[in-house]
Amino acid sequence: MSTETQYLTNEKFNELKKELEYLKSEKRKEVADHLEYAKKLGDLSENAEYHQAREEQGEVEDRIRYIENLLKTAVITKASGGPVITVGSTVRLEKDGSSDNKSMLFTIVGSEESDTSAGKISNVSPLGSALLGHKEGDKVTVQTPKGSMVYKVAALA
Repeated sequence: MSTETQYLTNEKFNELKKELEYLKSEKRKEVADHLEYAKKLGDLSENAEYHQAREEQGEVEDRIRYIENLLKTAVITKASGGPVITVGSTVRLEKDGSSDNKSMLFTIVGSEESDTSAGKISNVSPLGSALLGHKEGDKVTVQTPKGSMVYKVAALA
């Protein structure tokens, strides 16, 4: 896991706790049953079913370790109502120089729960990291593959 700070909302924290509980109780048992069945099929060196079950077991254990570490080290964020953009802030952006008056609404979240289709951008994304520390009315320049884009922070919620 990376050494950067991971941010989670309470909702995502609880969702991960539920996933961890499922993996430890039900999924581990499922995989163990699958392994036991595969062992009974005979020669393990040429038993595809057994190798698949072992691979699945490794993936489940990796995910359990990842979630346990994430839950231990994550910083829980709350919706920020302050004057400065932080993780947890919701911002309304307008493209500078655009005549269509379209604005975009984003919430800055940790990378674990970013979802651009839901308006959640990661604090480590180019746009998210550029916005951090700015205030309502500021102009923010973001480097994109197509060049620099300038956005105005129209509102901060």
